[in-house]
Amino acid sequence: MRLRYLVCYDIADQKRLRQVFKKMHGFGDPVQYSVFRCDLNPTEKALMLATLRELVNTAHDRVMIVRLGPASAADTGSVEFLGQPLMPWKRPAAVII
Repeated sequence: MRLRYLVCYDIADQKRLRQVFKKMHGFGDPVQYSVFRCDLNPTEKALMLATLRELVNTAHDRVMIVRLGPASAADTGSVEFLGQPLMPWKRPAAVII
């Protein structure tokens, strides 16, 4: 079963911040600059946590993961916004041979 998570982070170092931002695109969609909405099954969540543990310096950085409930397109009322939304991320195409 896929669950929806809100992943928010404060990363102190600019290099780590860029690395975390790039890696998080593999797990979900950005809704703010350091906030991602991720629809994950348990295996994907474990992989995301392992990836974050490799990148984040827990002495200086913070990551917050909030479970919002079951992932479904109909469930959009959990998060509300004020102001301009972040433009959708354009994922580059990848060719795998």
